[in-house]
Amino acid sequence: MRGYGLDEQSKQILLKAARESVVAAVKGQRPAEVSSDKPELLSNCGCFVTLKNSGRLRGCIGQFTSDRPLIELVSEMAVSSATRDPRFVAEPVTPAELGFLDIEISVLSPLKKTEDPLSLRLGIDGIYIKSGHRSGCFLPQVAAETGWNERQFLTHCCVHKAGLSPDAWQQNDTDVYLFTADVFGAPINEI
Repeated sequence: MRGYGLDEQSKQILLKAARESVVAAVKGQRPAEVSSDKPELLSNCGCFVTLKNSGRLRGCIGQFTSDRPLIELVSEMAVSSATRDPRFVAEPVTPAELGFLDIEISVLSPLKKTEDPLSLRLGIDGIYIKSGHRSGCFLPQVAAETGWNERQFLTHCCVHKAGLSPDAWQQNDTDVYLFTADVFGAPINEI
């Protein structure tokens, strides 16, 4: 994926912050404060943190913008992904799962509104669709994971993420935004 363009050292720092935050949260401990002196980790940008257990989604939470440093947002989103994803609120990540988790971080570019949603580049662009108070998004990697074409990608986001009609992305009262992401991850035991 393209997007933010972090170097390997920055990626490792973010992965370590996410791992420590997930482990602490799942064990009922307060996550340690995270910080860095690397300028790219102190910038204000959006991110998502995804957790999977043996390939099965266990949480994915993020936000598109932030008024805090990236390293702090990654830590917060890691905790939320493990403990507050509405899809898994009845069964959040457990301590027994910790050795089986993969952590994936997506550092986002700014959103750009598009007048031509079909111009999205599958596997490169993520989408954020908003109509009224309803909204939903798919990260860029979802297209590669599902094999959907552009229309399917947009339609599934409308229906399954935003709760809109299948063709809402084509309607004048719906805004479609594109973004890219710097996506990286590792098994929790390798971080």
